[in-house]
Amino acid sequence: MPDADASRADRLTRDADLLERTVRDAGALGLSMFRTELKMWTKAGSSPVSEADIAVNDLIQTRLQAATPDYGWLSEESADDEIRLGRRLTWIIDPIDGTRGYLAGREDWCVSVALVEDNRPLLAAVFAPSSDEFFFAVRGQGTTWNGARITAAPGAGLDFPRIAGPKPLVERLAPAQQEIMLYPRIGSLALRLCWVANGKLDAAFAGGQSRDWDLAAADLIVHEANGRMSELSDEPILYNRQEVTHGLLVAAGTDRHAHIVEQFRNRRF
Repeated sequence: MPDADASRADRLTRDADLLERTVRDAGALGLSMFRTELKMWTKAGSSPVSEADIAVNDLIQTRLQAATPDYGWLSEESADDEIRLGRRLTWIIDPIDGTRGYLAGREDWCVSVALVEDNRPLLAAVFAPSSDEFFFAVRGQGTTWNGARITAAPGAGLDFPRIAGPKPLVERLAPAQQEIMLYPRIGSLALRLCWVANGKLDAAFAGGQSRDWDLAAADLIVHEANGRMSELSDEPILYNRQEVTHGLLVAAGTDRHAHIVEQFRNRRF
């Protein structure tokens, strides 16, 4: 069906262009409000939110929904509409990932947006405006970082200062009684995972309770950079389902990921 294939390719190109422009503009808006006096409050679970989160969310929602009204929508800063569950294509958004750091004036925050098709990401963009890092991935077409193709660090070794994540979790991989030093804490989980894709980190872990919007874009970015991101059981992460909360996760280059998963599988804790 050449016409159907052409139509799909045209739609993918259109959506990719739309995603890149929207995330760049959203990042610029977030940066314009960064380190200014902002109204802020807490939501469920004592998680902070500010008027910047809402403004960035509104910009993204206005742009994406106007252009793709038939797609589903799932955002950290929007009420969940279960209509998304019946949509094959759904946007998944974290307007500002790393809000605590953003409000504290730290630079480790980003805008994270993915387009998910049939529960797996198809397009992804993560933009950290403060450090001018723009990650972009299209399924089957690789990952770019500020326009240059990137790949995850090769090998299977565990160099702990190049690993980021909850220390009690990562310590399970260390020899008994060995004191380890990890990469300093990164406020944005999406950015932490993306730094695996460009080789800044060898591996990154996520503790339990991460959500679709924390993960979906980074998942594709890592995968398309010759990496893998999964649950510690090696099960793939599925998105746009009724339950959007996930358990313990790891991202690394393919060989290192396989080694880490095997290590967890062979140890009893």
